[in-house]
Parts: sequence; C-alpha cells; structure tokens
Amino acid sequence: MVRLHPLAPIPARIRDEPGADRGRRAGPPPRFGHEGRPVNSAGLTLGIETSCDETSVAVVEDGRRVRANVIHSQVDLHRGFGGVVPELAARDHLERLPRILDLALEQAGAKPSDLSLIAATRGPGLVGCLLVGTGMADGLSAAWGIPLTGVNHLWGHIYAAMLAQPDLEPPLLGLVVSGAHSDLVRMPGHGQFEVMGRTRDDAAGEAFDKAARMLGLGYPGGPKMDRLARSGDARRQPLPRPSLEGLEYSFSGLKTALLYRLRDLGEPDDQTRADLAAAVEVSVVESLLEKLDRALDAEPCREVVVCGGVAANTLLRKRAQEVVGDRARLTMPPLELCTDNAAMIAAAGFFGGVHRLHADVLAAVLEAHGIKVEVFGDTGYSVAVNFTEARLLVPEGSAQAARDLINKAEN
Repeated sequence: MVRLHPLAPIPARIRDEPGADRGRRAGPPPRFGHEGRPVNSAGLTLGIETSCDETSVAVVEDGRRVRANVIHSQVDLHRGFGGVVPELAARDHLERLPRILDLALEQAGAKPSDLSLIAATRGPGLVGCLLVGTGMADGLSAAWGIPLTGVNHLWGHIYAAMLAQPDLEPPLLGLVVSGAHSDLVRMPGHGQFEVMGRTRDDAAGEAFDKAARMLGLGYPGGPKMDRLARSGDARRQPLPRPSLEGLEYSFSGLKTALLYRLRDLGEPDDQTRADLAAAVEVSVVESLLEKLDRALDAEPCREVVVCGGVAANTLLRKRAQEVVGDRARLTMPPLELCTDNAAMIAAAGFFGGVHRLHADVLAAVLEAHGIKVEVFGDTGYSVAVNFTEARLLVPEGSAQAARDLINKAEN
C-alpha cells in the first residue's frame, strides 16, 4: 500500500530547517477558525454551489440579505440525454465558474477584501461537480486569506427560507424535498439538524422525473409534470398513495403502479396523460404532507419550512398552506430560491460554523460510495481509496462529528 499524508504536520526535526515549508501554504489554522475573524461576525459571505447542474455564486450580507445570486442552469446541456450527465456537468462548472464569480462580485459591488467568509457546498451531490466548487473555494481562501467552510447542500435549502423570511429563526420543522432527497427534519438551533424521517427508496423529485419519462414528457420532468397536471383530473386515473409506518417515505411503488397503468391503457391520449400526471402529483404531494402533518402533531413548532426543488410544485405550495393551517407559520422560499443556488449556501455557512472543508468533502464523498471512513485520534480521518491511504487533518473537536457520520453510514 502506498501511504500518502498530504496534509500531515511537518515533523519537528525538520520543521525549522531552511526550505521545510517550500511548496506548502504557511499557517492553515487561521483560515479555518480560531485565530482568524469569527465566522459569524457581521460581513459578506461568498457562497459557491456546484453540486449538480446549476453553477452559482452569491454574496450574502450578515447571512440574511442577498447582494448577488448568479445562477447558470445546465438544462439545455443535458436535455438531449434525458438527464444530468455527471462528467459534462463537471466540465461545464469548470468552464463557467470563474466568470460567474466575477459577475457575482460585480453585482454585489464587493471586493475580496470585503468578504469575511467563503462557503461552498461539500455534499451531497455529484463527486466531480462538488470538487470543482470546493477546489475553487479552497484556492480563493488561500489566495485571499479568508476563512472557508463546507455546507451540507440539503440544510442549505432550509436557509433559503430564512433568506425569504428574515425574521425566521429556529427551532423549526422542515420538509426538504428535491430530486434526490425527501427528508423531514427538526432544527433546534443554527447548524443543528435532526432527521425525523426520510425516503427509503426514490425521492419525491425522482418520482416526478421517472413518471415524466414514462409519460413521454422529457427533461426536466418535474416542471413539465407540474404544467401538464394543471389540465388533468386525478380522480379519473387514481393511483395508490404511498404510505409507510412512522415518518418515512417510499415512492418506488407509485412508479410501478404508473408503469402497469400505462401498460393496461396502451397508448393514452393527451387528456389521459394529463389525468395521470395529476394523479402522480396528488399521490406524491399528499404522501409528503401526511408525514409533515404527523410530525407537526408529534413535535409542535411555531415555524415550518417546506423547501428544495420540489417545493416549486404548484399543488405542494397550495396544499402545504392548507395542511399547516394556523398551527404554525409556514415559509416556502420563492421559486428562484427553490432551485439550487449559492445564496442559501452562503447563508448556511454564515450561521453554521467552520469545518475543515476537504476532510468533510472527502468523508461525504466516500460515505456516498460506501467506503468506510475511520477516525484517528482527535485530529482527523484516515481513509483508504484504491489502495492508497491518505490522512487528512481536521480541527480538534471535529472528530466527534466524524464519528457521528461514520455511525450513520454503518447503521
């Protein structure tokens, strides 16, 4: 086994020798916290989001006010393939990110010296795409001497609601629904998230995308399903409503039911396709809100957030208001903040605290690919990938977070 220690400390015996630090950035600790400016001090946060098929850079003031939020969508790039092609997505991020960074700073009227923090999405997402954004963030942090933090993309969606509702504060109950995730979470404080329930298989957005493909609607499926469903009547083509015990979701059965219905119908006409789109929409939305209703009964909360890409769905926005009623204040981000964007990442980074970015990225990437991550001491992770062992340092105290991540992956 080849042993690599790219971030290991310089041994004491050579630390003071001439040239010992050549090729290494001097003084990484100030970039990541305790000796630098506090990350939650008033100032501007630069956010970078490249987890999937949106390239975005934003500048947010004090974690609440958006000064700039530049988003480039890759929909046209992937349309001909019927979905996102990871390598094409990563290459497009790499090509466009520098110009989008310049645009965001220009729109915000900001210079690097005005920034107090850089926040980048560290996962979940497509590996190559994540590394483009985190690589850019790491380079800017080193060049500009600005602290850097990694943000969980899912929790960023909750902070999108806080951008829309400036007086929104935890504790709150959140429903995060996107193409790859459907999570019910409790947020007792900033940077604290307790998952109450999540999908066992397909996510809500994935169910919409697969149904759209079966109905011949093409990509992107979610918005096209939404538009078609408005001219349909779900009562004419009822489909089962997915339901599990507790607060977990499952949407794979709905996909199968639609497949069999289409097989029985043969070639449906336009109205039947609209009715089926409406039926899928009703099944997904009512399943999501049934569990939100239960969670709100079990954990009464003054604030409820419904967010993520699927939160742009017309029926979900309407029915969520009806289900929550006067039990809590419901906040749903405006449509431009439902999609992936860097403003929510900047806000989450501002309130969430500083972590060693690359260790977090590596751990998240490895976890997503079923590779075990082990903690050594209180200083970092030890990982083995393709027969190459690498040791990454993280700040003291972060080891417990790593252990929690490992326990979640193993359970």
